[in-house]
Amino acid sequence: MLRKSCLGLLSFLLLFVLSMPVLAANEQSVVPTSEGTQAVELTPSATSAVLMDADTGTVLYEKNMNEKKAPASITKIMTMVLIMEALDQGKITMDEKVRTSEYAASMGGSQIFLEPGEELTVEEMLKGIAMASGNDASVAMAEKIGGSEEAFVQMMNVKAKTLGMNNTHFVNVNGLPADNHYTTAFDIAMMSKELLKHEEITKFTGMYQDYLRKESAKPFWLVNTNKLVRFYPGADGLKTGYTSEAKFCLSATAKRDNFRVVAVVLGEPDTKTRNAEVTKLFDYAFSQYSNHPIFKAGDEIGTLKVEKGKQTEVPITAAHQYSVLIKKGEANEDIRHELQLEPNVKAPITAGQSIGKLVVFKGDVKIAEFAIESPANVAKASLWTLMKRTGSKLFTIN
Repeated sequence: MLRKSCLGLLSFLLLFVLSMPVLAANEQSVVPTSEGTQAVELTPSATSAVLMDADTGTVLYEKNMNEKKAPASITKIMTMVLIMEALDQGKITMDEKVRTSEYAASMGGSQIFLEPGEELTVEEMLKGIAMASGNDASVAMAEKIGGSEEAFVQMMNVKAKTLGMNNTHFVNVNGLPADNHYTTAFDIAMMSKELLKHEEITKFTGMYQDYLRKESAKPFWLVNTNKLVRFYPGADGLKTGYTSEAKFCLSATAKRDNFRVVAVVLGEPDTKTRNAEVTKLFDYAFSQYSNHPIFKAGDEIGTLKVEKGKQTEVPITAAHQYSVLIKKGEANEDIRHELQLEPNVKAPITAGQSIGKLVVFKGDVKIAEFAIESPANVAKASLWTLMKRTGSKLFTIN
């Protein structure tokens, strides 16, 4: 009897030890319940996932977020990042016409059925990419901005590096299956965060339906491939994806009050499961967290003094919202911020150049830091201008 008891105890201990690696492997993919007594798996069907605060980049939940995966059409998020940057830089305009090459028109898969030689505006092409996941429109825009798809892909990879997307490599602009074309859930969240800095993008990604060629004999009805923009309150983007290798993927965003999150799931078995698991991620974020705004987009932050520049001072305004993440119920009265600009900044400076940082404290503890960039180019002042300034100062002193 004693021998049987010992054998039973040994069997139990062996099973317990064998189960430990499994528990450890899944440790990062579970979130404790409010009672703290059990763990809840929010994305059991996804091969990898991440939930991120769009303002701070804080990861609220993750599952295998650094595993390299085929991203399918989620690739087009980076395509849209570069389109929005080209618009901001004045390289293209929304009403500018884009001609479709034979190569662009030859793309298979999701498309808006562009004909060789057909011209649509940048705005129409952007709708076709954001809503209908147009592979043809993506290539047409890449050729417009980069001169060729290959050159545009190089731009995508350079941008990925600047964003810290260290586990990403692009081969094409639309996510059609290709060797050595991969990214991760975390990297997708990072480029989604970057795209959302261009607040006008949600005008396209959040629209449920629209038309292209509306006044023509063959209007094309656009229906957003991301059904959450219709069915989840606050959802307004971003991009779906599917190939037989990648399975069903989605990078989605939703906003409640001032709080915006990005949820990424990869490798889902079907669209229903994909949408259900993203919904769980959204529900978790909005029930557990909120944010404390520091500056809204357009708010004045401070003034940069420029030495030897045509302009001696440059007003700094918030390019996007700056906020910090807080757990619901936490006190936020002692949150403060400091603008720390680089000393002795000399012209010339370029728009987008780093000029300092915005540091946020809770009491005496630093809880967030945001890079501050120059909002404009400032050329070096001429020698004559500098001499006049010097003379003016001397005259004032005397």
